[in-house]
Amino acid sequence: MAVAGLALLPLVSNAAGSGDQIDVVVDQAKLIKLPERVATLVVGNPMIADVTLQAGGMMVVTGKGYGATNFIALDREGAVLLDRVIQVEGPTDNLVTVYRGIDRETYSCTPVCQRRVTLGDGAGYFTSTIEQASNLSNQAAGNATTAAANSTAPGGGAAR
Repeated sequence: MAVAGLALLPLVSNAAGSGDQIDVVVDQAKLIKLPERVATLVVGNPMIADVTLQAGGMMVVTGKGYGATNFIALDREGAVLLDRVIQVEGPTDNLVTVYRGIDRETYSCTPVCQRRVTLGDGAGYFTSTIEQASNLSNQAAGNATTAAANSTAPGGGAAR
């Protein structure tokens, strides 16, 4: 149990003891330990980062767009407990960027290159990749719903 706790230690930052800036990668989340008595969180620009207060004094910071914003933690009386900058940076995995004129396409190459939707990609590439992912997700959800309906149907499920 102690080893598991030590393994998770780098994933959780202590906002009260850290510097003025919290670094997060776009499309990723980071856990931050907040001071006691936090009741409200305010984020300056939710297009850059999203913050969510969790039980146990934890906050989830999710990078939404490139840039910097801030968040303010307030207690029930409205007193400021914490005011920190959130810096959202680009992905750090093995990316390949292809430029076709002014249009950009991004691929994640770990180890085989696959399309990766990244802010700043060309509109056509971005839209078609999102549509494919959405269609795949909808098909998977539809198959799961069909399977669940079949398993609760009279006769116990699979056709014979």
